[in-house]
Amino acid sequence: MNHGDHHTPAGPGPAAQGPPPYDPWQQAAWQGQAAEHAVWQAEQHRLREEERRRRTRRTAGAAAVVAVAAAVALGAVFWPGGDGASGDASAALPSASAAPAEGASPPPVDVEIPDDAPPALAEALRRPVITPEQAFPETSVTAKDTVYRRVDVSSTTDCANWMSQQLADLITQGGPCARQSAALWTDPAGKAQVTVTVLSFARQEDAIRVFSMASTDPVSYQVVALDPPPASGLDPVPPGSAGVFRRVMTVRSVVFASGQWTDGAETGEKELTAHTEALLEHVNATVVAHEDPAAGG
Repeated sequence: MNHGDHHTPAGPGPAAQGPPPYDPWQQAAWQGQAAEHAVWQAEQHRLREEERRRRTRRTAGAAAVVAVAAAVALGAVFWPGGDGASGDASAALPSASAAPAEGASPPPVDVEIPDDAPPALAEALRRPVITPEQAFPETSVTAKDTVYRRVDVSSTTDCANWMSQQLADLITQGGPCARQSAALWTDPAGKAQVTVTVLSFARQEDAIRVFSMASTDPVSYQVVALDPPPASGLDPVPPGSAGVFRRVMTVRSVVFASGQWTDGAETGEKELTAHTEALLEHVNATVVAHEDPAAGG
């Protein structure tokens, strides 16, 4: 199945705790990290334009926080230079200043799953990879007392075309992506656009590798944000607009969320963050229920 099987392509977003990720709204970030953010803007614009051309050619939860920490703890991540990263997902803090230059290859990241991993992990990995219908079953959801409308759904197994080059290169260090599914949501006023993407792998160590690097550098290791289809009544977000990025890890997937204002506004960060995190938490709970037998999926 590819992107044409469902709709559009897929976009970026937490560690459950700890300082927030790099945020282009921060004045210091705009001044001190301008070069890195410009790279992100250019990459997003390129990927969005690629998708528009493809469309034309087609003519057509607290428990969740515990589950994330436990999943990451099952693998040992070894960074260049031999430093070990512990299993605490919130310890991997984003750092835009550490962003590799455009086109630069990611550093090698070795991940090992211990031989004495609990049987529950093997059982969970025997379950089928989540589909877009399972990840985004509702056309509208209520999260944090707000009703969000789903305006697009995307799914592909050709993941490399719907992410940054750095993330695609990182994935080649391990097993390939099994499926990338995404949904675009908007708030009742149609002012916010939030893309939630589920990037799933056959092996847990590959999900750990992606989560670790995306948490360290969300600007470079990103997935593509969906553009709204014409029938949605929403305009595409202007290229170069600021955004909120979050991500979590489940048993075998990394769930990304990115939120932007439809008009590209650079104010209202708190409200946009609330929209982005509410939808991330909702989808994360759905994915955890599917991947973790103990959760009743």
